[in-house]
Parts: sequence; structure tokens; C-alpha cells
Amino acid sequence: MQELFWVLALVTLVGVPLYSGRARGRRYAVFGLVVLAFSLPGAVAMHGRLASWADPTLRPWLDLAFAYSMAASGGHLVSLVRARLRHGVFRLFVSIPGQAFLAMGALSGVWLLALFPIRAALWGLGAEGPLEVLRWLDPIPPIVALISIFTSLRPVRELVRVQLSHDGPDEVSRVPVERYRRLRRPAALERRPLRVVQITDPHLGPWQPIAKLRRHVAELMRHDPDLVLLTGDFMTMESSGTPGALAEALEPLAAVGDRCYAVFGNHDHDSGDEVRSALKQHGVRLLVDEEAVAATPVGPVQIIGADYVGGERRQEHIEQLLRAFPRRDDHLRLLLLHDPLGFQFVPKGAADLTLSGHTHGGQLGLVSFGLDWTVLTRSRWPDHGLFGHGPNRLYVHRGTGFYGFPLRVGVPGEASLLELVLP
Repeated sequence: MQELFWVLALVTLVGVPLYSGRARGRRYAVFGLVVLAFSLPGAVAMHGRLASWADPTLRPWLDLAFAYSMAASGGHLVSLVRARLRHGVFRLFVSIPGQAFLAMGALSGVWLLALFPIRAALWGLGAEGPLEVLRWLDPIPPIVALISIFTSLRPVRELVRVQLSHDGPDEVSRVPVERYRRLRRPAALERRPLRVVQITDPHLGPWQPIAKLRRHVAELMRHDPDLVLLTGDFMTMESSGTPGALAEALEPLAAVGDRCYAVFGNHDHDSGDEVRSALKQHGVRLLVDEEAVAATPVGPVQIIGADYVGGERRQEHIEQLLRAFPRRDDHLRLLLLHDPLGFQFVPKGAADLTLSGHTHGGQLGLVSFGLDWTVLTRSRWPDHGLFGHGPNRLYVHRGTGFYGFPLRVGVPGEASLLELVLP
């Protein structure tokens, strides 16, 4: 059985890119090769480490689990050659275990490399006792991957109270936000807040099939929000290959379409017609560098929707857009901006609140343990939560789904009602 895993790993590493290149083209073949190159070395090394000290009665089961997961990974990548949304059985037995295995392999490579200098030093000193203890750290990546499957399957329901302000930090910085989960309830407010549901990064696909996203949207609509703001990245390769899937998943928005506004994310430009059609079908207004004015119970709200623009043009694009639609008197002013990296270019006082997604909350971090830290904490990107820059505020939603790295590790998705408290 051990040899079967090695054979499957070799066949997958060579066969998937070769087949993909012939059937779909060079670009996807390179994508598959890069994914496997990042994941397989760590997976093979982890298998070797676990097999070296596992109880002999458990080794066949270990080999079987690794062989099955390897086959599922190859099967999932091959299925993307003819990308479309698959039946639940395929997702359950191929896509989910296959993607979790790829994530485990990537985590294992980093983890085992980090342990290698310590292990080498102990071996050089002949410290058999500490080496014996150290081996118990080997299984951490597989354990984390298994736990993260459950983190990845369902977003956390929250009520988030966002306090707007007339002042704030000179540089873009995290500021406090009230977040209530499970049975916790906030104190009543003297003044009614603006109730907003933000939907971002649903990434309709294996982890977010049609029925699941439709159910999630329906649950959010039960809050009866004043505004529903969709900040992009609706699609994956699978949903892009399934015409009508997004429209079916967003069907609960039809009842509140006159309160719904959306912008494109970076992935939506690859399937622009499909996204436009789905939003239009349910009365959702797509803002592509446009303005809308919404009447709400707390007064009129000016909504500026920014198209996704990356790279060096980001600053010029945001500044031109905000100049083109100046602030309206006595209106709360919101900016929908898929990528929060652009928030730094919003002139102070030009938007009361910017709503973004894109980062998936950092995707790897310690949010599940009540800590703000993620792998993006020290990066350029505001990863999740509330940030300030002078009087400007930015809320970065952790998103519903994810794409790219195939698991949420310690950073659950978010299903929140935002209460915007006016200063």
C-alpha cells in the first residue's frame, strides 16, 4: 500500500499537467503543476515521517488514507479540465478530501522544514530523548487540515456593531469593533443604526454549492436589512462553467432586490456576463464606477461602487471615482471596494465607510481562537475587521467562501449583520 501512494504521487505530478496541457491548454497545465509542486513534496515527506514511527497495525490504514487522498487530489484537478459544478457525491468524496490533502501537503512542507534545523541539531548532539519527544509534533499539519475542513464548511453567524466617527488614526490602523457571536446580545442603542448585510467572496464552487449558498443568503435576508451590499468574487472555475448557477444561488435576493447593490471582484471579470445576468435577474443593481442613492430608515445613503482595478492604477482610479461623484449633503456615504488595499488612497473624509472583502479574512490565522492575527497581519492588506484612517472607516468582511489555498485554517467565514452606528 505504501508503494501505491508513491506511484499515485508520481502519476499525479506527471500525468495531471500532461493531460491538462493536451485537454485544456498550457495555462491550466502550469497552474496544476505549480499546485502539485507546492503540495506533493510536503505530503510525501509527511507520509514518510508518520510511517517511520506509526504502530505497524496502523500503517496500512495510514497508507490507505494517503493513497485515497492522493487519488482524490488528482481526480479533482483533472475534473477542472472540464470545469463545472459537480454532484454532491463527487464533492464529498473527491473535491473536498482532494483539496484538503493539497492544503495539508503545503502546510506539511513548511512545518517539516521549520522543524528540520531543530531536529538536525538534536541529532548532532545525540539527544535521543528530545528527538523522541519532537516526533509528536509531526502530525500537527494533518490534524490542522482535518479540523480546518469543519472551519471551511460553514461561516460563523455574527452581529457586528460598527461605530462611525469624525476622527481617527493618521495611518491606516485597526480600530475596535463590537462583535457578538452565538448567544451574546448587544445592549440596545438610543438611536436606530443602519442595518446592512454584506455578502462577499462567496466563490460558488465545491465548498459552496448552489443549495448551500442559496440557504446562506436566505438566512441573511431574515435579518430584514436596510441594505444588502455585495462586494464581489462570486465565481470559481466550476461555477463559471455552469451557466445559470449563480442566478439560482442568489434567488433569495429577489424579494429585496431594490435594496441590493453590488460591485465586481477580480474573479468576476472572467465571467462578467454571467455575473451581470444573475444580478439583473434578481433586481440587484451592479455599480461599475457608478453612484446610487438609497432611501433608508436612517436617511438617504450615497453608495459609490468601484470596479476592480489593481496594480499601479489603483490610486488614480479611486481618486478619480470619488471626484466624479462628490459627497451629497446630509447623506451617509459608503464606498464598495472589493480589494481593501485601495482604502489607503481614499482621501480623508471622502467616505464614511468603505466595505471590502478579497482577503478571505487572511484565511490562515488565529481568528477561531478570538485573536486578530492572520498571515496577512504584517502585510500591506487589511485582513479582516474594522480599520480607521482619519474619519474614514473600512470594514473588511472575512467572506463566505474562499478560493486559491483550498482550506480556511483558523479563520472561519462570516455571516454577519452589520449595525452602522452614526456619530
